[in-house]
Amino acid sequence: MKYLRLLKYILGIAIAISSSSCNEDEFLEIDPTGRVTSDDFLNTDDEVKLAIVGVYNAMQNNFSSGSWASVYFVKNLPADDCLAGSSEGDQTGYQNIDDFTIQTDNDKLKLIWSNFYKTISSTNTIINLVEPDTDGKKEMIAEAKALRAYCYFELVTLYGGVPLMTVNPTSEADYHLPRATAAEIYTQVEKDFSEAIPDLPLKSEYSAADRYRMSKGAAQAYYGKALLYQKKYSDALTQLKAVISSTQYDLEPNFADVWSKESEFGQESLFEISYTAQESYDWGNFPWGGGNESNIEAQLQGPRDAVYDVANSTLNIVNGWGFNSPSAKIGKAFEDAGDTERKNATLISAADFEETGGVIKDPDAHDYEGYMRLKYVTKSSDTSESGVPELNYTINWRLMRYADVLLMAAEAYHFSTQDGLALIELNKVRDRAGLEDIEASDDIFQAIVTERQLELAFEGSRYWDLVRWDLASQELGSLGYKANKNELFPIPQAEIIANNAIDEVDQNPGY
Repeated sequence: MKYLRLLKYILGIAIAISSSSCNEDEFLEIDPTGRVTSDDFLNTDDEVKLAIVGVYNAMQNNFSSGSWASVYFVKNLPADDCLAGSSEGDQTGYQNIDDFTIQTDNDKLKLIWSNFYKTISSTNTIINLVEPDTDGKKEMIAEAKALRAYCYFELVTLYGGVPLMTVNPTSEADYHLPRATAAEIYTQVEKDFSEAIPDLPLKSEYSAADRYRMSKGAAQAYYGKALLYQKKYSDALTQLKAVISSTQYDLEPNFADVWSKESEFGQESLFEISYTAQESYDWGNFPWGGGNESNIEAQLQGPRDAVYDVANSTLNIVNGWGFNSPSAKIGKAFEDAGDTERKNATLISAADFEETGGVIKDPDAHDYEGYMRLKYVTKSSDTSESGVPELNYTINWRLMRYADVLLMAAEAYHFSTQDGLALIELNKVRDRAGLEDIEASDDIFQAIVTERQLELAFEGSRYWDLVRWDLASQELGSLGYKANKNELFPIPQAEIIANNAIDEVDQNPGY
């Protein structure tokens, strides 16, 4: 779905106080020509809608851009289901995250940090400058609060305590903010979600063209997730149960359909980052510095032609550039669980690929462990016939879906000593996969661990689940994970250099 290209130019003028991160004080040295002030902008519902759409523009850029810094991929890389892929020297920032050789100057971590603060800055503009004098404006202020809460939740998960900016800087000193504690960030996340949810529309109350926007159910799901991550299980259940009882969502009957173009914003989807091929990019006009409308990360993560010959395969896929390769461990996990339906929609073994007519050209390739990923695989039907196909993928990243809500509820019930209710939610997901129900006599926590591993493979959950369950050393130690270090990414060195309120001693442990 994205969002009118004109907005990039409107918002560049209209919301001039927005910053690219919390410390870019050079912005203050320039008075933009033709600046539009809050006195003559953000006064009507339509103007606020333009600003809200601009927030999604910023979010979109943080999940797929020509500068190769994708939150989606970065959250996957340290886990044991995903390998960086491509060649060893290609995109070293990604390779280093995958290998746990992360330095404080990692370019991917720097860019996604900066992009999160761009988004936060845009939400601050709406929250602080828009008067809630119409129902539409009240809803959009709530939407901005929920989006800000989402961004801070991602930041605290990735980096721990970060600078807390709820009002945009108006002087140079305002850019220099110390690290808030993780607890303080979570307090702000909870405050924003709790204030936003009452005024947010249900998913069904948005028009088809607006389904990309944060709804009440999506905010409740993320609020529940933030509470779950803090082990506030009872409070998490309040939010997750509200989503489940809302009748707004359901599982797609066929697991393989969850990632199809036809199911975008469908019954299982709570929140997506969306892309279009409306620009019909070619090699001469693609914005490699970022700001693209299409999902270039889809191409980056498609099967590499140096490894896979897909020309004669019946899978109807096309080659990409080889990142995000499955591990042998996740392939074996599916096989050990007898999970055929989800396995066949998530990855394919070399033997099965060859049975489709495909050819493995280089079995010794970097990060190739005998499987090719099918979840979010590149298909010619997911790109445009105009322009260069490789540059015009429209695949949406599903960031929150109903299966995840059910599994989070199962976990919260389990840790609230309500295993009977946990089994109900857990088995809904297993039933869709054609698996037998987990029984009360089974190890329910281990069943939840395995179910999340299989259901949510390559969706950016596995690593952070292992960290919060204190299982990361056990599962990832052989891959280079180090306890008391790799639970968090480092604060980007550029932030420490530019921000006078943060010193080297404020860096996360181990970096």
